Amino acid sequence: MSTVPAANVEEAKTKLDAHLREIIQWHFSPETGSDFWLGWASKAGWDPRKEINTIGDMLKFPHFQDEWLRDLQPEVWVPKKLKGRPFNIFETGGTTGMPKQRIGWGDYKTDYEEFSGKISDEHFPKGAAWLMVGPTGPRRLRLAIEHLANFRGSSCYFIDLDPRFVKKVIADKKFDVARAYMDHVVDQGVTILKNRKIAGLFTTPKLLEALGEKIDLYEAGIRGVFCGGTTMAPQYVRYIVEEVLENRIGFYPTYGNTLMGLAASVPLKPEDKFSITYYAPQPRAVLRVVDPKSTEKTVDYDQWGRVELTTLTREFFMPRFLERDEAIRRTPRAPYAWDGVAEVRPFGAMEKNIVEGVY
Repeated sequence: MSTVPAANVEEAKTKLDAHLREIIQWHFSPETGSDFWLGWASKAGWDPRKEINTIGDMLKFPHFQDEWLRDLQPEVWVPKKLKGRPFNIFETGGTTGMPKQRIGWGDYKTDYEEFSGKISDEHFPKGAAWLMVGPTGPRRLRLAIEHLANFRGSSCYFIDLDPRFVKKVIADKKFDVARAYMDHVVDQGVTILKNRKIAGLFTTPKLLEALGEKIDLYEAGIRGVFCGGTTMAPQYVRYIVEEVLENRIGFYPTYGNTLMGLAASVPLKPEDKFSITYYAPQPRAVLRVVDPKSTEKTVDYDQWGRVELTTLTREFFMPRFLERDEAIRRTPRAPYAWDGVAEVRPFGAMEKNIVEGVY
């Protein structure tokens, strides 16, 4: 049951609807819209500027197709007002073939500057160095983590990880190769931790566990861990908090990707029983937990469903994208006055074996 006052929930919805109308106007006006969305509206035969007034109206859009981000040249997504400005090109994880690509300019800075206010100075002291052990290269995360550290007056060290390679060798059942590569990455992280003064760490749960086996993270100077990536079931979260971090290091699980930005978790309470709930960065992104067989409907609270993402920024508009994730729908929880998603895992995880790799 939600502990957030109904008035706060209504206020958040009003704010979201106003933001939605502004974004729809931007992306579907001939003066500001992108070639893709102007062309789409022309073929669809209806004008979203006239028909989309509330978040409920978004059901008029079909699901966004990820093939569009693979098959089309990035320039089709550039809003007319931003034409001529060089853009960043960010890739999603993927495994093989052409990756999904999202272009951007400053969204990642906005997302992570907002997130900065949600982490404690005690755990991430301003000015103290960070270490990121995770995917860099073409991924948005590299620039985002460095910007977050810089925004807090800190510098950041990096250890690179190629998640596509890891997924490929695991899918080919070359487990010895995957283990050797993971050891290679972890050893580099340990070397930095032993030789540099680091207070903040960003990594994936599996790499965090591996680092904790090689070095006492608290004694090495780590005070906060910002963690994202692979599935974190409640029993695994408990293991990380109590065994790996020994209840001495701040733990900040996040659910994020190139297409959404960053969904922060609420601090764990005893009644959560180590079940992590994430809340989208509304109004810039909206998460729904939908019935996989009837995606216009959300599931009931505390039930499993598929995660649907809508992204609403001037740089990127993406309606009703069905993520390859499933989650439990949770009620609003302060400071968030909208639904959350809990225990995120790959869609269909209980029915089939899914390769996650280390990220």
